[in-house]
Amino acid sequence: MVSLKLFALISLAATASAQSADGPIRYMPFGDSITEIICWRSKLWQRLQSTEWANVNFVGSGRTENNCRDGTYDRDNEGHSGFLAIDIANRNQLDGNKQVRDIINAFTKLVNTMRTSNPKMKIIVAQIIPMGFGNFNGKIQELNRAIIPWAEGLNKTESPIWVVDQYTGFSGSGDLRDGVHPNNSGDEKMTKVWYPAIVHAFEVVKAERANSTAMTEREFVA
Repeated sequence: MVSLKLFALISLAATASAQSADGPIRYMPFGDSITEIICWRSKLWQRLQSTEWANVNFVGSGRTENNCRDGTYDRDNEGHSGFLAIDIANRNQLDGNKQVRDIINAFTKLVNTMRTSNPKMKIIVAQIIPMGFGNFNGKIQELNRAIIPWAEGLNKTESPIWVVDQYTGFSGSGDLRDGVHPNNSGDEKMTKVWYPAIVHAFEVVKAERANSTAMTEREFVA
């Protein structure tokens, strides 16, 4: 079953007026069980604490994790164990035989929903990690290849989509605790890939805010 979708999104606010320009950036880890019952979110949050992004607000309706032994990090997330992107988008019954085109179409529907909520949404999508059993990795690689042109086709200046590679360098035998979910080394590898992309997105948001503030000040002076 190709169910390991990893979706992260970064937003200034749930709506355009829900947050002041100098309020914390909101970051939503969004996906399936590899967003929900793992520890890379803990490791990512801890890594951010020594940076200017320490006050970034992780958001989401859930707080589940995998006994990460970290009582300090912001556990909020939108991970949904057992669901594909297509199930989240369409609320269909889980089916392990979804075609890549159906998953990509579901990604498009999700992006459209995100942008309806916030036209300036910043989105990071992962090429997904391998599995440790079965013959699913061929299908996973097919999906990963399709993600890049899909992202390029939907990319917007005001709402960019960045793709990160979580597949390369990840071991299906050594970095998974059960053949599906990352163990500690897998969480470390995922954090290492997520971190620079997420920080870059935060920097883009910060620059947009600064530019918006400068324009407002010029208009006020004028």
